[in-house]
Amino acid sequence: MAGWQIVTGITLVYLVFVLGVGLAARDRHTTSQAGYVAGGRQLGLVLLFFIMGSEVFSAFAFLGGPSWAYTKGAPALYLVAYLTLGVGVWWAVGPRLRRLSADYGHLTQADLIAGHFRSRLLSPVIALVSVAALVPYLTIQITGAGLLFQAATEGQIPFWLGALAAFFVVAIYVYTSGLRGIGWTSLVQGMMMVGVAWFLGLAVADRLFGGVQPMFEQIAARAPQYLTIPGGGAGMNWAAFSSAIIVSGLGGMMWPHLFMKFYTAHSDRTIKQMTLLYPLYAYLLVPLLLIGFAGVLVFADQPLADPDRVLLQIVVHVAHFSPWVIGIMLSGALAAAMSTGANLAHSAATITARDLIGTLFARQACDAAMVRLTRAMLIVICALAYGLSLLHLSSLVTMLLSAYGVIVQLLPLTLASLFWPAASRAGAYAGLITGALVTLLFTFGPATPFDIHAGLWGLTANTVALIGVSLIAPTADTDVAHASGQQASATD
Repeated sequence: MAGWQIVTGITLVYLVFVLGVGLAARDRHTTSQAGYVAGGRQLGLVLLFFIMGSEVFSAFAFLGGPSWAYTKGAPALYLVAYLTLGVGVWWAVGPRLRRLSADYGHLTQADLIAGHFRSRLLSPVIALVSVAALVPYLTIQITGAGLLFQAATEGQIPFWLGALAAFFVVAIYVYTSGLRGIGWTSLVQGMMMVGVAWFLGLAVADRLFGGVQPMFEQIAARAPQYLTIPGGGAGMNWAAFSSAIIVSGLGGMMWPHLFMKFYTAHSDRTIKQMTLLYPLYAYLLVPLLLIGFAGVLVFADQPLADPDRVLLQIVVHVAHFSPWVIGIMLSGALAAAMSTGANLAHSAATITARDLIGTLFARQACDAAMVRLTRAMLIVICALAYGLSLLHLSSLVTMLLSAYGVIVQLLPLTLASLFWPAASRAGAYAGLITGALVTLLFTFGPATPFDIHAGLWGLTANTVALIGVSLIAPTADTDVAHASGQQASATD
């Protein structure tokens, strides 16, 4: 049997297993919005930890992380820094979000923000911002799945087919089981991907250089610039490095697929326990970065045209692992792409159905109808992201950092909703629109001043506009309550 057939066989068995786990998670609660979207608000520590952890070990972790370690070196450690520091925001606001969601029926960010500002029109605006960030992130996962299949099978499974197979499985179990399916598959896939990551990182260093220490000794002798800031290649100076950490750390919680999970926890204690444990996942990025650093030496003379393929090239073509090992590697890496992709697709579909279509066109729809609409939007979102993945628009890291710059613009409105009752409706619109425009300007237009992340400039403009306009034009009714999106819609 040819090597690629062994790899494909192992991977197909894994995909069928994951599909079975996801379908088995369906229960009676998935017929309601609270059940399908929030798991009945009863998730315990283990499921919540693995759901949140699967957001780190995405296709980005297996492909984009090693890519940055390979092209830039030390600046890739921004990943570990922001994933560790960002949980401080979770600890501060997570329990409060859970309590408000239980009291007022929140399921999305727009429910909280639009309810606070008593503005129905904020829901579709926030929905557009959220989906504009979520779809590129989902595209990263689908792109990663296609690249993994293509490389691991030596091109026998083309990019388009590999990506389609992985996300066809995801679409089926998310469509059927909602958050429960995501939770149980994240548990299984989380354990799989962590084991694969550590095995690959240590095995590559040992096979090619005799261990991690000898590898870094060779880098220090041959390419020492990769071990300091600004790093190798185009590099990343201290301003860019620090601002990337700030934007990613603050923006991390603003990702709807993370934000909405605070609504699912069983208790405040569950959230605090998960927050304390979560940085362990950031630590587990280390072995994947080791593979990227190995690429600094392996491809010193013939740099890769596509840095996102550095892990695949080393594991499949340089380290010469057996097809059985490559098959397990592919399954573990696919677990990363699929578990994150499931969360992203589920959240984007919920937001589109509830905050965009529901607010504008289906305000009187019953609970069962909204669940059906959410499932329909799941198929639409997955198809859109799959189509974008076929275009190969940008590198994985660039896509992710750009998306962070957009999504972090929801932070001032969220903090105002929780802690500043005097923030006005006009200030909310001014801040969100200003921040988004500034971010998009510096992302797609002129270079950002001082190499500071475009999202941080947008966040600054957003905050100034929110505070300034709120002081100049306060909302007439300052007794603002935390109502649900449907309750808010009646006042705007």
